[in-house]
Formats: sequence, structure tokens, C-alpha cells
Amino acid sequence: CFGFLWYNSNPASIFMGDTGSLALGGLFAAMSIATHTEFLAVILGGLFVIETMSDIIQVSYFKMTHKRVFRMAPIHHHFELKGWPEVKVVTRFWMIELLFVIVALMLFYGDWVTHSGLWLS
Repeated sequence: CFGFLWYNSNPASIFMGDTGSLALGGLFAAMSIATHTEFLAVILGGLFVIETMSDIIQVSYFKMTHKRVFRMAPIHHHFELKGWPEVKVVTRFWMIELLFVIVALMLFYGDWVTHSGLWLS
């Protein structure tokens, strides 16, 4: 997976595709179910949730009002159409995802510390 990150930077010379990304997503989901950390998986995938919700909001709002909330959905296309360069969109999304990871780690280790009794000593 990390090899793809290196070679998929601009200009991309390799692309994972659906086979690899769906397999990784399935593995991630299976691991979170097996370890009973489904809520943390949603927090860790917060950016994917935002991207999906932007689509749902756009389609629902358009069906009700015939107007658009975003210029285009998913939301990363909205920012591109506003004139943001791709590098800026990717960098901002990495920062947002880093915040989700920090929150998930705080929840995971905060819960672990609370249940282990270490916070009493």
C-alpha cells in the first residue's frame, strides 16, 4: 500500500485500481469487526465518510429543490472547480485525515487507559 503512495504522486506512474483498493477496504473492515473497533474505523475513515456524505447531500438536495449545494460532488471536485490546484486539495485532505487519525488514537488509547486502571495510579 505504501509503495503505491510513493509512485502515485504527481505525475502518477502506477495506479492501484479497484481490485487493490477494495481488497484493502475489505481487510480494514474485517479487522475492525474482528477487534470490535467498528466505531474507530468510522473515525479513521472520516474523510471517506465526508466524501460519501457530500454525494448523498448533493443528490438529495438536488432532487428536492433542483439546486446544487456543491459545484460538483464528491466534494474534492467542488474544490477543484473553485480553482484549487490538485496538490492543495490533496494536502488539505491529508491534514483533515491526520486529525481524524489523532482523534481515533486518542479515543482508542484513552479508552484503554481508562479500562486498564492506569489512570488511578
